Amino acid sequence: MTGNGRTVEKRLLKPLLIVISAPSGAGKTTLCDRLLQDYPELTYSVSCTTRKPRGEEEDGVDYHFMTDAQFDRLVKAHRFLEHAKVHGFQYGTLSAPVREAMAEGQSVLMDIDVAGAAQIREKVAALEENDPLRRGFLDIFVRPPSLEALRERMEARGEDNAETIERRMRNASRELARSGEFRYALVNDNLDIAYRELCAIIEHAGGVMA
Repeated sequence: MTGNGRTVEKRLLKPLLIVISAPSGAGKTTLCDRLLQDYPELTYSVSCTTRKPRGEEEDGVDYHFMTDAQFDRLVKAHRFLEHAKVHGFQYGTLSAPVREAMAEGQSVLMDIDVAGAAQIREKVAALEENDPLRRGFLDIFVRPPSLEALRERMEARGEDNAETIERRMRNASRELARSGEFRYALVNDNLDIAYRELCAIIEHAGGVMA
């Protein structure tokens, strides 16, 4: 058993494409990190971006860093599952690495915003019913217990100034309004309980082998 209460020896029987979205500060990153630690067959999707590396970020590990021209060529070739421009930089998820991982029996975890999730949902819905991406698609929205609790978490972290917090709160309101687009939603009021619920959703969708 792990400290999170699940058995590490369990493995998913079916490769999944797991898309998780949440407002900033809802605990999505912590939940995703736990999943990657507990499920050895789960791989994290590395996004492409046109911004420069920050700090100790590594190409191919944190992001695939590229020029605008390279990114635009991939867009024109329809190579992305989803892509968007955020704060002047382009971000996107290539479809080929996702398909390759799933073909090898791995499940792919994607941590993206609601707009990106909507793009993927639309593309997956247009695929043939027996396509691995469509058969394995699973979208989950992580909600904070309330907007007030979310604001308290942001203020307690002490990482953002008041202007940034207000912007994040506006974004959170818009994202929460779209949570009904997801097949599943869970509330992260208690991290351990939310994690158990998340594992239950994933294991129900993928089946498990002890």
